[in-house]
Amino acid sequence: MPLVVFLRGVNVGGHKAFQPSALARQLGRLDVQSVGAAGTFIVRGNVGSRVARTEFSRHLPFDAHVMICPAAELVDLVRQDPFPERVLGDDVKGFVSVLEHRPRGAPQLPIRQPEGKNWQVTVIAVRGRFAVSLHRKTAGALVYPNEVVERRLRVVATTRSWNTIVKLYHALEPRR
Repeated sequence: MPLVVFLRGVNVGGHKAFQPSALARQLGRLDVQSVGAAGTFIVRGNVGSRVARTEFSRHLPFDAHVMICPAAELVDLVRQDPFPERVLGDDVKGFVSVLEHRPRGAPQLPIRQPEGKNWQVTVIAVRGRFAVSLHRKTAGALVYPNEVVERRLRVVATTRSWNTIVKLYHALEPRR
């Protein structure tokens, strides 16, 4: 089964910039595909997490956290559809944070930031190495799901929109 690689804190422009498609070509022997957001890849080559992590780190022009999970874990998450019915829409978007490791101890959920009716981020579930959250823009300073997850779960994470996670899921479907 393939691996899914998520890079934390990388960009296609500005600080820690790189070209995802160029990196995928450099890692050709691993059969790497860049998908969606910058720093999101599928590794189809028959290699383990350790080799994939080493190769990604070696080919990046800067240090970055590299989170790797078996594709089967991501497929299971999407098939379970962790978002309550009719909750996602124009005002509320879904996000998934990929955790460097499982949090120590089970967090008390939901986690809201800020607390109360004006919340912007609500972490609704933690499933293995994934933290599932809702994000809603409100007046005031913008709160991003990744900062809430890292601070409250005390683990390094990188966050992708639910749309990117679903795009990965579809890219993992068998090639024809």
